[in-house]
Amino acid sequence: MTEQHWTQRFEGLARLSDETRQALESQSKLVSAPAGTMLFGPGNSPENMLFLLDGTVRVQQVSETGHEIVLYRIHAGQSCVLTTACLLAYDDYAAEGICETPVRAAAVPRTTFDDLVAQSKEFRDFVFAAFSKRITDLFLVIDEVAFQKMDVRLADKLVTLSNGADSIATTHQKLSVELGTAREVVSRQLQEFQRRGWIAQSRGCVELIQRKALENLAGHNNHA
Repeated sequence: MTEQHWTQRFEGLARLSDETRQALESQSKLVSAPAGTMLFGPGNSPENMLFLLDGTVRVQQVSETGHEIVLYRIHAGQSCVLTTACLLAYDDYAAEGICETPVRAAAVPRTTFDDLVAQSKEFRDFVFAAFSKRITDLFLVIDEVAFQKMDVRLADKLVTLSNGADSIATTHQKLSVELGTAREVVSRQLQEFQRRGWIAQSRGCVELIQRKALENLAGHNNHA
């Protein structure tokens, strides 16, 4: 597969008609950005629909008081639901997208996006299927923040971020952003996990010593 045929990386786009797929590929441009780049932020209006080919983008909300919470991440083979919503509503962004790694993406201009949403049922179905799934994910975030205990949320986040590894390169501040809470709250809970012998901490690193205990607290009862 060549870069010109980037749509084949997206399951839903690969099923488009040849005409629609060619329109996407011919009218898009490939863009790249280094880690740490802010791709979009509050008050900006999206000019393109980005389809991520490589890398990871973190989408987070920042309150007026400076508190941050990670809403979701965009990985290779995915598009951004916030960009979709802003394009459909002709609205500005209310959150920011930060490159966690170097990224490459296909940028489809707003005019092309609007035309294909109006003219292609297959493309419209793709857009709204991705939109619906991410909205469901966002409701889960709301449920966690509003109703779940912090120790359960932190245990779940540690297990998830470890991705099967024995340690996580992170800080108390980064974890507080992931969970949408104060750094002091995270620090107290990590100290409690350490007291129980579940984790060990060093500068910029959390080591998972008793992964099973964290999984049980988080409700991952189906994990081996």
